[in-house]
Amino acid sequence: MREAPLCTSGGKIDSSSLMDLEETRATKENKSNTTSFVELLSQMFRGKNAESVPLAENRDLDSLEQSEGTSTKADVCADSADNVPCENKFEELLETMASKCLGSDMPGHLPGGILLDQSYAIAPGDLNSLLFSPDSNVRKSFAELQGTTDLQREPWRLLNGESSLKRVLTYTKAATKLIKSVRATEEQTYLNADGKQFAVLASVSIPDVPCGSYFKTEILYLIKPGPQLPSANQSSHLIISWRLNFLQSTMMKGMIESGAKQGLTESFAQFADILSKHVKPVALDDSSCSIEKNLVLPEIKRESSLGLAFQFLRNFTVLLSLFVGLYVCAHILIAKPGTVQGLEFVGLDLPDSFTELLVSAVLTLQGQYVLEVIGRFLRARKHNGSDHGVKAQGDGWLLTVALIEGSNIGGAYSCGFSDPYVVFTCNGKTKTSTIKFQAANPVWNEIYEFDAMDDPPSRMEVAVYDFDGPLDEAISLGHAEVNFVKSNLSKLADIWIPLQGKFAQACQSKLRLRIFLSNSRGNGVVTDYLTKMEKEVGKKINLRSPQTNSAFQKLFGLPQEEFLINDFSCHLKRKMPLQGRLFLSSRIIGFYTNIFGHKTKFFFLWDDIDDIQVIPPSLANVGSPSMIIVLWQGRGMDAKHGAKEIDQDGRLKFHFQSFVSFNVASRTTMALWKARSLSPEQKVQLVEEESEAKHFQSEESGSCLGFEDVKTFEIYADGLPMAASFVMNIFEGGPLEQKIMQKVGCLDYSATQWQPVKLDVWQRRIGYKFDGNLSRFEGEVTSTQQKYPLPNRNGWIVEEVVSLQDLLLGDCFSLLLKYRIEDLPSVSKGCSVQASLGIAWLKSTKHRKKITKNIITDTSLRLKEIFSQVEKELQDGNQIL
Repeated sequence: MREAPLCTSGGKIDSSSLMDLEETRATKENKSNTTSFVELLSQMFRGKNAESVPLAENRDLDSLEQSEGTSTKADVCADSADNVPCENKFEELLETMASKCLGSDMPGHLPGGILLDQSYAIAPGDLNSLLFSPDSNVRKSFAELQGTTDLQREPWRLLNGESSLKRVLTYTKAATKLIKSVRATEEQTYLNADGKQFAVLASVSIPDVPCGSYFKTEILYLIKPGPQLPSANQSSHLIISWRLNFLQSTMMKGMIESGAKQGLTESFAQFADILSKHVKPVALDDSSCSIEKNLVLPEIKRESSLGLAFQFLRNFTVLLSLFVGLYVCAHILIAKPGTVQGLEFVGLDLPDSFTELLVSAVLTLQGQYVLEVIGRFLRARKHNGSDHGVKAQGDGWLLTVALIEGSNIGGAYSCGFSDPYVVFTCNGKTKTSTIKFQAANPVWNEIYEFDAMDDPPSRMEVAVYDFDGPLDEAISLGHAEVNFVKSNLSKLADIWIPLQGKFAQACQSKLRLRIFLSNSRGNGVVTDYLTKMEKEVGKKINLRSPQTNSAFQKLFGLPQEEFLINDFSCHLKRKMPLQGRLFLSSRIIGFYTNIFGHKTKFFFLWDDIDDIQVIPPSLANVGSPSMIIVLWQGRGMDAKHGAKEIDQDGRLKFHFQSFVSFNVASRTTMALWKARSLSPEQKVQLVEEESEAKHFQSEESGSCLGFEDVKTFEIYADGLPMAASFVMNIFEGGPLEQKIMQKVGCLDYSATQWQPVKLDVWQRRIGYKFDGNLSRFEGEVTSTQQKYPLPNRNGWIVEEVVSLQDLLLGDCFSLLLKYRIEDLPSVSKGCSVQASLGIAWLKSTKHRKKITKNIITDTSLRLKEIFSQVEKELQDGNQIL
């Protein structure tokens, strides 16, 4: 097979180059009778269990691919009579390859995901030798842990005009509980080795496992220079990524990928532990990329109060007033006192001419202005408190902002400079800078740390104010917004932000900021957030895979810290409904559809939402409930093409309907919105309101017993010539209930007393056996009933969850019965009875349709018989009131 050059100028691995590294022959698939194909593959990737096989001497990385390389070049240790150590020859071959690969780019990560991303306190060349030299201790330690045996290594060979190194390894993978030991072949190829960075592609094939001839796995090792350390030592950055390369199409692709991912993740977690014992990992605080080092700012010399006063009062009007005041004082000292004349008297000296009157008015106005300026300066000094240097408290998402300087900060008036200060607002918390007096290009060099936040912030608002405003109030000189969802955090590390506003746009004002967002909780932040939201939603939320999160981030162009929480199939209502998916994450809600190549995609922040409305089913909604999301005025304009309408207040409205599970979708959406947008006081108030109204549950509010998502069918509806209180006697455990239940085929009927579980809600348990002569079902029944009054107190709701024992396939489902018994206002003694049935499927079965049909038919007939007996008892005069 022809060898393609691997040291290319591109930044990614070309698929044709990868295929050149693989063998084209495939063996037939061996059939396996294992219980779980995914678990089998997972164990095969992990290696042996602790009790399976004795420890072996050596082992290669736990990968899945093989390639067959052919070359006639000299190998590392080909001549056994050569006294030169193998390690020296390995270094010589790397130097030879480095001369051919100078200037070539490193390949990109493989699409399967990242298995290891860590920096180590070792030079890149030394880390490369530690991992891939013929006498690697890391390989030996890892092989002993994995239980690999019969290792055979070919020497490293130069290929493709000395631009690539290859070697082939064969070994026996340890047996697991599900599969026996198998033979694996791995080919390792250097794609780049210029002395400073290295790229090694490992390709392993295990044809003896099920479907082993259908696929190969490629694992890419990238070794790059790491962050600078405080010491003079070098560091390396190791990134290991993977992918499966399918040689043939197979229906088992998803299962193969799932098993491979699980096994490789666990295997390389062990590899990382072993590598950390041989070389020290670099902690975040050791690198120059840490926030602390990037926030080292030059100290600004603090001016004295006298110097600031001189700078603040240094303007023409103050200087003119001071000159005139000194001039008048000198005149008073020189001039002789005048005689008392006109209306003057001793102690009162009036102007003797209009000129003197005018001069007196000018002096008064100038004195008033000087006093106002001095008073404003004193107030500015008093309020010139800053949050600079205040350390953040708590654990969670930490936001650090460095305010460096400003440019062309114009004043509120055409003449003179402004006295600017900056206010940062994020998640309801504010940080204020010091006031810079009379500065068009102020320099702050101040650092502000926001206290830890439980949720990642979506945006930060920046506002610049002038302290010298009318009526001693600050006026805005410009504002800006930093959107963390749409911005790359690396670009925010040092950025000039242009300001908006009439003054700022006229002067082209801008601020220089350094913004850092970090998480102090480590990798557990996602699981912690999901756990918190599960309590709000009341339903388990599954953690999404890294591949799903990566695809979600790529779809909407989101940063890496954004993670998907849930997604739902629905319709976006516009002129024509669009079927697509609604995506919910920690900071955004997005929609995507692709119908015949016509794509519609948009998202907006949870903070943009003003209100969420739930609309009950109607003909306009195609008989299903819908959800209307209303944004704040001026927000979410990027998603305007997905809005149904714009209301009279200029707010965008988005209509979503036809959810598969509307209750789950609406509850999750409401919980995420409340968690993001409501203040703590609003959340407390909302909880109080919900607790007060919890007992007023209607049909639309779902079930008390936790079956809100079960689809129900109305199986009985009729009017009875009796009060609702009489009908409720069949749920009271008295003689009437016992008598009627025996007549409809309920043997050994027993019921407990009603017990209060919360305000206006009571619960009891009942049990009985089916009479085989009167019912098509046989077996025992246990059920839990809850009852609560209707909101208008003119009737009752009774809910019942039924479990069936000793019934064929009875463990596959549970039944939900819901009775609504309500007095009719138009009839003195009359009530309406409605009953609905839902089936909650606990297990999958191919007889689902048949079971559903039989249950609906039998339950409908049984309810008709029950209420027929109730009516008959009324006619016989056996009323129990």
